[in-house]
Amino acid sequence: MTPGFTFADICDSVTQTRVEALAGYGFTERQRRFLVTVMVHSGCFLERQYCAFTETVRGQNSRDFMARLVARGFVRVIEPGPVRRGRLYHIHHKPLYEAIGQTDNRNRRLRHIGRMVERVMILDAVLGDRRCSWLSPAADKWRFFCLKRDNYLRPDDYPHLAFGTGRQRTIRCFPDKLPIGIEKDDHDRLVFLYLVNRRLPVDFRQFLIRHAKVFGFVTTRTLRLLVPRRFRKAIALYKAAVRGELWTPMDASVCKSLETYFAQCRAEGGHITEPDDRYIREEFRKQGMPKIQALYRAWRRDGDQVLWWANSHILRDAHQRGSTRVEVEQLNRQYLQLAGTMDRDIWANRGAKRKPRQVGPPVVTPDPDSLSPLVGDAREPQATA
Repeated sequence: MTPGFTFADICDSVTQTRVEALAGYGFTERQRRFLVTVMVHSGCFLERQYCAFTETVRGQNSRDFMARLVARGFVRVIEPGPVRRGRLYHIHHKPLYEAIGQTDNRNRRLRHIGRMVERVMILDAVLGDRRCSWLSPAADKWRFFCLKRDNYLRPDDYPHLAFGTGRQRTIRCFPDKLPIGIEKDDHDRLVFLYLVNRRLPVDFRQFLIRHAKVFGFVTTRTLRLLVPRRFRKAIALYKAAVRGELWTPMDASVCKSLETYFAQCRAEGGHITEPDDRYIREEFRKQGMPKIQALYRAWRRDGDQVLWWANSHILRDAHQRGSTRVEVEQLNRQYLQLAGTMDRDIWANRGAKRKPRQVGPPVVTPDPDSLSPLVGDAREPQATA
């Protein structure tokens, strides 16, 4: 344990130090703890979530607290729907984030309404499970894995995004804004949240590939899927993605052949085609094209180490021992009638239907049949004297 850090500082983002840092703003201890919880996990909240956290009935007390936050400029009010259909509150006051040491936290930024609704859903999942302590900021997750758990993982082994090359290469660990829970009774049990926002688990497969090494390092892991109402029919597809990505390792010889095959696909245009190798074709049929495409996408980002881990039996053996669980939590609450705004498939369709902007006047090519008989056709040969 590093000096200066308590056990609560490492296992929970809502630390007593951060709560006490807001003491000068005139809020009660319970209100300060709620504000810190919102700032580190979502950045925005609903009035009913404040009432659930403080275990009070919605009424004059909660209305006065909301009005006080708005009057002092700590939050902005977002009314996304018609009048009297609810309000969304976004904490954006920079001094509040500076006081808790989260100046650069992206929760302070105003986002698309769909992302704001996603944050509110994640906050509901955090507030609904008091058995766990939750980590959301990337620095808190890094501190937990590096300080509390002496491990062999390198920065490239954590979920990360890499920018630049060579000496200019920068690695940002834990890019997913998804909390990780640590059970208070057993600190070796970790809960990984994932919010379902598409009907097909395309992004979810990338999430599993990024977290594969961390899953293998954890003693007991629970993958909890947060499923809004509109995505209930996709639960079976997401469970199948877990089986395919984590519990079905690939043959080592095939992984070695895929290194050459993926490089060839990228050189020929970036699309996966029917392989000439008979063994690779058989593995394609066994694993399924969605998994191969997910591996190819991850390979283009992280290189051959993705394929090296694809043939590991660690996660499959852990599942057979019973140390891996997959839970489904259906989000049945009302979210200001805006659950449809967080559908990523709708976002993609809007981008596909967007017409390219035309610059300059349209160019019209005249039809040769409509030309005046006084205008000669350039295609006809000129008569020679």
